[in-house]
Amino acid sequence: MLEDEFKKLLLKQHYKLVGNHSAVKLCGWTKKSIKGVGVCYKEKFYGIDCHRCLQFTPSVEYCNHRCVYCWRNIEHTKSSEMGMVDEPSEIIEEAERKHRLILTGFGGILDDINESRWRQAHQPNQAAISLAGEPTYYPNLGELISEFGKRGYTTYLVSNGTRPKMLECLSKLPTQLYVSVDAPDEKTYKGLCQPVVGGGWSKLNESLSLFPSLDTRKVLRLTLVEGLNIFDVKGYAKLIEKASPDFVEAKAYMFIGGSRHRLSLDNMPSHARVREFAEEISRETGYALAGEQRESRVVLLEK
Repeated sequence: MLEDEFKKLLLKQHYKLVGNHSAVKLCGWTKKSIKGVGVCYKEKFYGIDCHRCLQFTPSVEYCNHRCVYCWRNIEHTKSSEMGMVDEPSEIIEEAERKHRLILTGFGGILDDINESRWRQAHQPNQAAISLAGEPTYYPNLGELISEFGKRGYTTYLVSNGTRPKMLECLSKLPTQLYVSVDAPDEKTYKGLCQPVVGGGWSKLNESLSLFPSLDTRKVLRLTLVEGLNIFDVKGYAKLIEKASPDFVEAKAYMFIGGSRHRLSLDNMPSHARVREFAEEISRETGYALAGEQRESRVVLLEK
C-alpha cells in the first residue's frame, strides 16, 4: 500500500492511483494531440496514435535507481520487492477507468479540441509502461503485457536494465522494449543513476548482452545530461554494439519536475547539441540518422 504522504503528492501531480501499486497519468503529448497542436515523437518514429496512448506504471513507487535527472520525487522510491500484488486484468480495467475519468475533463471544451480524437482516446490501444518506477518490479509483468495484447493494445516497456532475469523470463514480450543506457562507463553510471543496489552496472550489461536474443523491437535510450554524460562516444558505441538494438534514441534531459532540485537549466542540452552527439554515435556505430523531433530534443538512429 502506498504511504499517505506519497499518495497526496501523486494526486497533487495529477496521477490517478490504480489498486495498490499502479498509476496512470495523461501524457502532455496526448493532450496536445487531442487539441490538434502536436504529437509525441513516438507517433512520428514508430507510428502509434499518441491520442490513444495509456501512460501507465504497475510499480509507481518501486525503483532501484535514484537518477539525478529523474523528474519524479525520488525520495519516496522503494527498492524492496513487492509483497502482495494486484492481478493484471484488474489493474488494466481500473487503469482504463481512471484514464477515461481524466479525459472527461475535456468534455466541456469540445470547441477547443478534436472531438473525434477525444472520443478515440477513450478507447486506448497503446500502453506506455513507463510512467514512474521500474516496471520489472511487478512480478506478473509478462502476464500484464499478455493481457494488454488480448485487449488489442501494443505495449512499450521501458526498463533501466538492472533486472535482466525478469526480462529474460517474461512470458510475453512487449511490442517494443526500451532499455536506458545513460552512461558510457561504470563511474559515470554510479554518479548519474545513483543505484541503491549492488552490481547495477554489471546487471545492465547483462541485459544488453541478452538483447539480441529477445524477439521483439528493441531500443536503447540515451538520456543526455549536459556536463554529466555527453562524452566518450566510443564507450557508448561499445554498449550499442553489445546490445545490437533496432534503434537508438538520443534524447535530452528535460529540466522539469523533481529534477529541478538536483540539476540546473544549464544541464538541459539543446536539440543541436543532441543531434551533434547523435551524429558522432552514428559515425562510430554505423547506425543511420532516421528521424528527429526538435520539440522533444530527440534524435533517432536506426540499425
